[in-house]
Amino acid sequence: MPGIMSGRTGAATRTLIGAGALALAVASADMALAPAVAAAEAVDRTALRVCADPNNLPFANDNGEGFENKIAELLARELGVEVRYTWHPDSIGFVRNTLRARKCDIIIGTALGDERVQNTSPYYRSAYCLVYRQGSGLALASIEDPALRSLKLGVIAGTPPATVLAQRGLLANTRSYQLVVDTRFSSPARELVHDVVSGRVDVGILWGPIAGYYARHEHLPLEVVPLRGEGEAETIEFRVAMGVRRNEPEWTQTINDLIAKTQPEINRILQDYGVPLLEGPDSPREKP
Repeated sequence: MPGIMSGRTGAATRTLIGAGALALAVASADMALAPAVAAAEAVDRTALRVCADPNNLPFANDNGEGFENKIAELLARELGVEVRYTWHPDSIGFVRNTLRARKCDIIIGTALGDERVQNTSPYYRSAYCLVYRQGSGLALASIEDPALRSLKLGVIAGTPPATVLAQRGLLANTRSYQLVVDTRFSSPARELVHDVVSGRVDVGILWGPIAGYYARHEHLPLEVVPLRGEGEAETIEFRVAMGVRRNEPEWTQTINDLIAKTQPEINRILQDYGVPLLEGPDSPREKP
């Protein structure tokens, strides 16, 4: 997101991604309420039971329009079963009330390292991005760019770039957008991208999958530029995995095998949604 990750989600929008910091902050609360003794694997093999937010594009929604919906359908086809969802708002208690309650068996997007779940192998890597209008005369690639000091900035409150902006003394000219909202009625990430188009904001800073998706849905062309390795205390880049329950090694291995087998198709889905994919030594690779 998610979320790396917010709109994730978003991330995180995907709150698990876009608000990765928030997700880790509430991890201890979820873990404290976990069952003391893990039961045997409780995976329902008659369906791919997915835990998801019903209104969290570009990740997922209850109309099946998000890229995590498409990835879930891909995995289900490989398994020869249908997708069955448990819907729950992607906020505090999401993991506890879905995956840990054994109502579903997999979260399609989690930030690698999220301690509330067993992480699978990562299947993409992305970063927060600068978003600005094409033809604006800007050529930005870093929060360190001195041009930002004279520009109107926009950022989702509580996400890693907000901390980096504070470290750089850039909050005075920054408009803040809410992190935690009722996604049925509000989309701060979409509002931020629209404000870039309208000129209310010169540069937005958003989790990559959210930035790329909403940029594609605006009537003016936008630049979406991933940030790389910025911020002393905050993470700007994230590897995204899937989340399953701990102590279910067979299920974890099944999903890892599916990710490896379908990585080219997963990449195409992500690219179709405008997700900025980073290359690096630990990035998922297509088989030659």
